[in-house]
Amino acid sequence: MTETAATPQSGDIPAFPNNRSCPYQLPDGYSRLRDAPGPLHRVTLYDGRQAWVVTKHETARTLLADPRLSSDRADAGFPATSPRFQAVRTRRPGFIALDAPEHGPKRRMTISEFTVRRIKGMRPEIEKIVHGFLDAMLAAGPPADLVGQFALPVPSMVICRVLGVPYADHDFFQDASRRLVQATDAKGAVGGREDLERYLDGLITTFQAEPGPGLVGSLVADQLANGEIDREELISTALLLLVAGHETTASMTSLSVITLLEHPDQYAALRDDPALVPGAVEELLRYLAIADIAGGRVAKADIEIDGQLIRAGEGVIVVNSIANRDGTVFEDPDIFDVHRTARHHLAFGFGIHQCLGQNLARLELDVILTALLERVPTLRLAVPVDQLTLRPGTTIQGVNELPVTW
Repeated sequence: MTETAATPQSGDIPAFPNNRSCPYQLPDGYSRLRDAPGPLHRVTLYDGRQAWVVTKHETARTLLADPRLSSDRADAGFPATSPRFQAVRTRRPGFIALDAPEHGPKRRMTISEFTVRRIKGMRPEIEKIVHGFLDAMLAAGPPADLVGQFALPVPSMVICRVLGVPYADHDFFQDASRRLVQATDAKGAVGGREDLERYLDGLITTFQAEPGPGLVGSLVADQLANGEIDREELISTALLLLVAGHETTASMTSLSVITLLEHPDQYAALRDDPALVPGAVEELLRYLAIADIAGGRVAKADIEIDGQLIRAGEGVIVVNSIANRDGTVFEDPDIFDVHRTARHHLAFGFGIHQCLGQNLARLELDVILTALLERVPTLRLAVPVDQLTLRPGTTIQGVNELPVTW
């Protein structure tokens, strides 16, 4: 696999984003940005526009908590990182693109399904789902595609249970989600989103006629019926949670397995002491940081920080993978160490837009890794790691296929 820049160069200002050449290491361009003096650097986006990227952990936390940075994706200055993003950024994306004070009440409408207590109570159900798909994969025998047979269907079924979406429709919404998230052009992204919008609109109509389960069912019966949320906003919110709820965990699962198998000493440490798994999940989240492009913001006012001036209207991108490799915060940051205390990573963001589903993602990864260590201790890659096809830097990092054997 050869590293390529995903965007053109503009003079001495580097392109952003870059594609990974290794599933778990920074592209060389990101390493250079991290090692350059200062926490803020100019980059060139795919359309020739420039934006700031944030590369230091503390500066990232400060800016993500600064109300002068906006998540309004419809703002002309918001940093679009690909034609796919540009094509759908003006569509209503639910609370994720709202700033305070509007953001809080909308987010609280969904929070009941993602509290620590609620998620802890889901462990037996998630364990049953994980072992069910693992049973099927083991019964089919090696080799297997870990993505298609395990890493993708597990979080798909889990998020269906949370939202009240029928899992029987998973082939459809997984395909539409992939087209939306991984489209290489505007047409593909718009088509994937419109298919999901029509599907969710139909589901809402069904739940209006007969009360439905899960978060979508409760939002239809309460907030939509009472006029606290309109239909378009409900569709956008459900779409966000459905797509993010399975795409990200599936990607983390596949890259986590690759990382562990490529670090056999760390894999052995987890096999010997499963109590290390929760901490290993945090280290994997730090080390892999699969959602770099989620850190986009636009300045609503001038911001002076660390000797730099971000002007109103300029785009800012907090690059989590780089901030999570800040050597002033994480010693030997390029080393994967399951004994590390890495809970203060930025994989889920920071501030009011910190990932709503982080408790669910942590639990899923904990259950998934524990099950694999216990039941498939001889798991190994069926092809060399450098033969895997990695997704480009313009989307969630991961692989669409992962051949494994045991």
